[in-house]
Amino acid sequence: MAHTLPLRAPLDDNGLPRTTPPPADVPLPVPALVTETGTGLGGRGYEITPAGMDEIFARLRPHLPTYLKAVHHHRYSIQYEFATFTGREKEPSTPDVYTDPKLACGSDDEAERALRKAARRILVDLYRQASQRWQDAAYVADLKETVGDASTRWQAYEREIKALESAYAYLRTPEAAAEWPSALSRMVDAQDRAMAAASAFDDRAWEIARVHETHLYADLGHDAALERAGYPEAKDWDIASADTYASSWGPGVPLTEQVRRLITDQDTHVAKVGRLSGTTTG
Repeated sequence: MAHTLPLRAPLDDNGLPRTTPPPADVPLPVPALVTETGTGLGGRGYEITPAGMDEIFARLRPHLPTYLKAVHHHRYSIQYEFATFTGREKEPSTPDVYTDPKLACGSDDEAERALRKAARRILVDLYRQASQRWQDAAYVADLKETVGDASTRWQAYEREIKALESAYAYLRTPEAAAEWPSALSRMVDAQDRAMAAASAFDDRAWEIARVHETHLYADLGHDAALERAGYPEAKDWDIASADTYASSWGPGVPLTEQVRRLITDQDTHVAKVGRLSGTTTG
């Protein structure tokens, strides 16, 4: 009687035992290059690996400006070095990248979306920093074209206001009594010269104030911008706000108004002395 013996392995088409291939290796998950954390500016932040940063800048390369000289990666920020701006170039602005297939929105892959979002944000920040540098340069360039002989005018004002103070102070001395009309006349002449010098400086100061107003949102302050423009002495100049020169409203007081008030006080005092001493009437 025939018996059927079970085979330890099934036969293939050639009558040979069929072997089962070993299980394929399961690939390890690849770490994400960029992870959105949700803790950054506007509620979104990104953790970017070094490889992720390399990939981002490879994708951004066609959109990087020619004036970008170096990129410095820090743990929580990226700083950029730019070529020196003159302030007469076109202001930097972020290019449109939404037609770039490597940067555009719309990927179905979560990791890819995070990478593209991070890349676009980095590009925006790069051009923001470039714009800030350019704004400072434009501020300085405008001041260089505007300041002109302001330093000479300020020196003339300082000289004339000191002469006026000296002429007024002389009236209080015993020697002035012997030449009272002449002493008064010299004071009046000094008042006129001081007012003319103040007016000359205010004319230029108003132009400078308008430049300050134009560049209100630059990072540089007034004194720093003037120093960078080549006028460190400008920190001592008396420059009011642009609105003050036009309408007398605003912070600060123009020199002409300061001198007018000084002259009024001097004239009032001299007139009172004259009345009390009996040298004048009324």
